[in-house]
Amino acid sequence: MIYQPQQYAIADERMKPFIDEQEIQRFLENTHPTKERVREVIAKSLDKNRLSLEETAVLINATDPELIEEIKQGAKTLKEKVYGKRIVLFAPLYVGNFCTNNCKYCGFRTTNRKQVRTTLSDEQLVKEVEALEENGQKRLILVYGEHPKYNAEFIANSVRTVYKVKKGNGEIRRVNINAAPMEIDDFRTVHEAGIGTYQIFQETYHHETYQSVHLAGKKADYNYRLTALDRAQEAGIDDVGIGALFGLYDWRFELLALIRHVNHFEACYNVGPHTISFPRIKDASEFAIVDKWRVSDGDFTRLVAILRLAVPYTGLILTAREPMEIRSEIMSFGVSQIDGGTKIEMGAYSKKEDNQDLDKEQFKINDNRSLGDIIDELLDKDYLPSFCTACYRAGRTGEHFMEFSVPGFIKKYCTPNAMLTLAEYLEDYATLDVKAKGERVIAKNLAEMEEGMIKQSLIERLDKVKAGERDLYF
Repeated sequence: MIYQPQQYAIADERMKPFIDEQEIQRFLENTHPTKERVREVIAKSLDKNRLSLEETAVLINATDPELIEEIKQGAKTLKEKVYGKRIVLFAPLYVGNFCTNNCKYCGFRTTNRKQVRTTLSDEQLVKEVEALEENGQKRLILVYGEHPKYNAEFIANSVRTVYKVKKGNGEIRRVNINAAPMEIDDFRTVHEAGIGTYQIFQETYHHETYQSVHLAGKKADYNYRLTALDRAQEAGIDDVGIGALFGLYDWRFELLALIRHVNHFEACYNVGPHTISFPRIKDASEFAIVDKWRVSDGDFTRLVAILRLAVPYTGLILTAREPMEIRSEIMSFGVSQIDGGTKIEMGAYSKKEDNQDLDKEQFKINDNRSLGDIIDELLDKDYLPSFCTACYRAGRTGEHFMEFSVPGFIKKYCTPNAMLTLAEYLEDYATLDVKAKGERVIAKNLAEMEEGMIKQSLIERLDKVKAGERDLYF
């Protein structure tokens, strides 16, 4: 049976459902790549052009091991061209896990009686932020269950509370949110609180699968969730993040649907999503993974490389759901953001608890390393850890961000700003060993920069950071 999407009386054409399953299946079934065609598509991406659905399907259907390796190498090359060695760091902060949805794969689902329900008070939230600041975090994403408790005013208040917390030299300079779909006026309320990116995942773009795993609650409405980011854009939130939960359905379909979502944003708002996430489904309280659509490590690394080539200027987020070994491999394929020192139990940062209890968490995480340990590894591998928030605070967001990033100019800002935020971390939080490594990485990146005003100004600002000044950026 072909699923017929429910029709909504939406006046604005931009907020109508836009996923055509038959279109996606046609591309997957009728695209037969040759070696020459695959190499043409890779070359187009390396010229910093976004790929079409057909071109992305060419890469998806390229199963020859030689071509898969060329795709991965292409993704590595593209990452160097667009992002350099920079990796942006952040932490998730779960504010509450009450939820009215019944999603099979989620530990927060309303029918899970074993889940311990908690909502952080303002005082508890402050303690969590202080603990995060003491470790050097500068960027957070606040996560909320989908429940009437967590309405727009509640979210806006928690965002404002986070921004007010200052612990030593610590401060949170950017607060993103992952929260339930809202109406336009509610999105305006959270926007006015100063949020950065609004992130929401469709989970699966396949209608029948979506209905089979979302059994009750507002989340069962496929189209209302699909158009949430359109309402956010209408409310003035021009930085949004999309994602799919890989393992619910065929990864090839989900990957092409993500590209279709990107197309929709560019056609309607002249800007793509700021980030794309690609989490793999993990065990959760009272839930075990079904093998049918399980994504192997080989397919996972492959899909990330394809995604990097398909959308050169969109940030890719890799989370601590994945184990250290997989994270280390996939970062080279074009990931631009990772979380570090992650804890997803309410109140766990201030309690400094390391053991996971799935009855208090949404899912199982597999990289439990501290932020310091992750930075240490990044430096060992010659990456440039970054806590930069400059673009958002300088107004380089949405369409304005695209004006900078698409021609490649944004790298001129990102690398210097990454060095400045790393220098802050080294002075305020790093061990002596990590500080020495970080200073070598900064010196190497400085040596590779073109001579000019930006480089000279950066050298002066790095000296100011060592002298005690903070929050300097281009």
